[in-house]
Amino acid sequence: MTLTNLLPTLRLTLPDPLDRDRWPEYTTATTQDVVIAGVSLLRLAEWCSTPCLHTAAAVIPGTGGRPSETELTSVVVVRVEAVSARPDGGLAVRIDGDLDLVAAVTAEARLIGRVSTVRNTRVRIGAAMLELPGDVRAGDLVTVPIAGVARLHDVDPRRHPAAEAAPTATPDAPPSRCGR
Repeated sequence: MTLTNLLPTLRLTLPDPLDRDRWPEYTTATTQDVVIAGVSLLRLAEWCSTPCLHTAAAVIPGTGGRPSETELTSVVVVRVEAVSARPDGGLAVRIDGDLDLVAAVTAEARLIGRVSTVRNTRVRIGAAMLELPGDVRAGDLVTVPIAGVARLHDVDPRRHPAAEAAPTATPDAPPSRCGR
């Protein structure tokens, strides 16, 4: 249990701590964002829309953040589309991506883009259970590290190979830098 879990109002000035072994190299948290080697996940979501992925060198566990020379890890940013109450008192959250096909490290899920001072609650996203602030709402951004490398079509059902049969852009349109 962290200090920000015990006293959520501290999130206004103190970012929730990260488990360095679960995030890519050079990952830092701010009160509203996660930055990986200088790449703001908030800016990435603005630029690429959601869901989006960022992949970088994994951290060698137990080294205090030393990057691996051979292993990679990914981070996904998804947008909350809807929130509803579950009968057990938790929340059911629908997102614009799919976490069920990747090795999402759900214990490290975090809200980005705004600061919540509400206590965390159990949230079901697909088959996964995570802890997010109890005031999570449609439009919020959530980021989750992924053990290993994920591909965009693993987290975005619209980009699944079966969905690629119908082209969405004209043949002479320039390719996007974010895979859209």
